[in-house]
Amino acid sequence: MRWALVKVCLAVTTMVVVAFAVPLGLVVKEMARDRAFSNAEREAAAVAPALSITTDRDKLERVVASAGADSGMAVHLPAGGARSALDLGRQRAADRDIQAVRKLGRASTTSVAGGSTLLQPVALSSGAIAVVEVYVPESETSNGVGTAWAVLAAVGLALIVGSVAVADRLGVRMVRPAQRLVEGAHELGEGKLGARVPEDGPTELRLAAVAFNSMADQVVQLLANERELAADLSHRLRTPLTVLRLNAASLGAGPAAEQTRTAVAQLEREVDTIIRTAREAKPQTVAAGPGAGCDAAEVVRERMEFWSALAEDEGRKWRVAGVERPVRIPVARADLAAALDALLGNVFRHTADGTAFALDVHNGEDAVIVLVSDAGPGIPDPEAAMARGRGSGSAGSTGLGLDIVRRLAESTGGDVRIGASVLGGTEVRIWFQLDGRKPGGRGHRGSVRRRRSGKLVSTFNRPRSLP
Repeated sequence: MRWALVKVCLAVTTMVVVAFAVPLGLVVKEMARDRAFSNAEREAAAVAPALSITTDRDKLERVVASAGADSGMAVHLPAGGARSALDLGRQRAADRDIQAVRKLGRASTTSVAGGSTLLQPVALSSGAIAVVEVYVPESETSNGVGTAWAVLAAVGLALIVGSVAVADRLGVRMVRPAQRLVEGAHELGEGKLGARVPEDGPTELRLAAVAFNSMADQVVQLLANERELAADLSHRLRTPLTVLRLNAASLGAGPAAEQTRTAVAQLEREVDTIIRTAREAKPQTVAAGPGAGCDAAEVVRERMEFWSALAEDEGRKWRVAGVERPVRIPVARADLAAALDALLGNVFRHTADGTAFALDVHNGEDAVIVLVSDAGPGIPDPEAAMARGRGSGSAGSTGLGLDIVRRLAESTGGDVRIGASVLGGTEVRIWFQLDGRKPGGRGHRGSVRRRRSGKLVSTFNRPRSLP
């Protein structure tokens, strides 16, 4: 593109220079010729008054000498009366040309060796016609023409060089952003997801760079979301694995029981490996789409029905409150179920058998709070537990469970906080915003109606089969 633009500019400028310089050069040459013949006419006019007064040879010679052009001027007087024809000076024009001018009575130019002559007729007092011949050398008709042509050529060449330089700079200004765009596309195609293009250059290329950077950001976000989805789906496998591990621990001794526990441990390690691998990309918050939502009370009842059977087997006291009426929140049902399973799974995984836990739902005008509490030892470093890629420090933790919950809450504009529970252990508070506030808000002001119904119970139904 750069050289094409240079060639086009070179061709156009050359045509313009030729179109103007050639006619201008011819005009300069013609002006020089006209100037030379104008001088010759003035010299001839200086002699005309003397011819109209006298035809004396001596007097005319003095007049010609005073004109300062005695070497290039000649006067041709016709014969008349007792006077014979008189020629003063060097004659260069042919006799027929002189006779033609005398006969026609008007000035004429004719070519001679080394230049041209001006033949100017002058009327004498006797009525006869004399002819004044002024020689114009070729050097006078071209005087200054060469210099003018050289100046025109230099100006034209300067215009061509300048236009090529300007075209080259414009080409560079256009080509460099295009080259950077190509290089960025190659880098992105090679898997360098951090490749971006500077947004400069002409408007069209700048808009192309903006579109490319936006596309690259979208690709990175999609890949990150894909990795997060893989990690989330893998983490959901930990819920049934927790149940299998706890059930396998109660099988007793024997080769079959030991093989089952070994297989469950191996499967759990494989799931952890998948989660750690999928978590390499930076997490991206993905909000629920338009119209997404679910009844939190129904999801809580369903998941507590699942976990209560396991709690009964381990002798854990449990409580659920605030689920008597529907509680709508703007998150998908499957995502809320995965978040609850992650928190309850952590309770079963990181607390001893017999540790009580509770799940409370508080419905407010602009927010819904879900509290998951336990009577375990608590979390010594809540900030580390909430940090991306870091768990609570317990063995077997991938650190993704709390992150799943956090991203789900932040997708609605809410947040997640860890504190001490009334049971003496850990309390995880999940704040779901209902008014569409942007994520990252702090200092919530929405009123929440606390509905703490129910209490810790120590009697349970008979064990149920786990789904």
